[in-house]
Amino acid sequence: MPSDRLGRQITAVKPITVPTPVPATGHGPARGTDLQVKVTAPVVGRDLPVIVFSHGNAWSMDGYGPLADRWAAAGFVVVQPTHLDSRRHAIGWDDPRFATVWRVRIADLHAVLDGLGGILAQAGGLEDRVDRERVAVAGHSWGAQTAGTLLGARVLGADGSPGEDFSHPAVAAGALIAATGTGDSLTPFAAEHLPFMRPDYATMTTPALVVAGGRDQSQLSTRGPEWFTDAYRLSPSPKSLLTIDEGEHTLGGLAGEAAAETTDEDPARVALVADAVSAYLLDALKVDGSAWAALKDAAAAGDGTWSVAGK
Repeated sequence: MPSDRLGRQITAVKPITVPTPVPATGHGPARGTDLQVKVTAPVVGRDLPVIVFSHGNAWSMDGYGPLADRWAAAGFVVVQPTHLDSRRHAIGWDDPRFATVWRVRIADLHAVLDGLGGILAQAGGLEDRVDRERVAVAGHSWGAQTAGTLLGARVLGADGSPGEDFSHPAVAAGALIAATGTGDSLTPFAAEHLPFMRPDYATMTTPALVVAGGRDQSQLSTRGPEWFTDAYRLSPSPKSLLTIDEGEHTLGGLAGEAAAETTDEDPARVALVADAVSAYLLDALKVDGSAWAALKDAAAAGDGTWSVAGK
């Protein structure tokens, strides 16, 4: 990533409340609580691209600072909603509302995209500095499955038939980090409590980068780390895959330093993921392809601990 991008000062504004349909038409039930977001952006610059980021289970707009800050320093406006499954809402696995949270998550991203102008207007007048034609979605873990639906992935029903099309016309590219694999190998617990964890990537046509850790062994699947490459293998091109051999589920600590979920803390690994996503999206959104080309060259010339593939 060019040093001038990473040297930019950034600023953040929170909370910003986002209006949501009641019910969220076509995308699930009403939330029952306000949807709030955090916006992180460069202090200066115009024609800025946008990343709407969906957090992993139980997190919030206040997590994933290492990603949001680095993306903003690279020239993006980053919008982070707090989903209904956030710890601050105290909705656990056994809560009767949990069965529809996956739909509310999708509705949250649609509400952010549909209301982006109003959100940016409340974030220091950013609406005049953003390029609304260059918008991407990204997510980690459950957030990656959520973001994937806006790229065209669907959720298979109990009978194996594809569910609704939740893709959004404003989304031009995406990045899926530790994305849920197909549902044919779910553990009994996952099959009972997370039946929506059955993505179908055959219709995910929007360009995307998939990031997977070579040591990411999910307790929700009987398969190994290759489960997290399904979003790349089973979706149509154009797609790219970043594989980090020693990476576990948080890939070094994406949600924050010393977070309890981090089992492989490594700031350099977090920086690699953040910079790979921003480089890919700058290229996919046709802003600047130089950083992505440099990253692919570095992967080819490196020590083999991480790799980039494409199709």
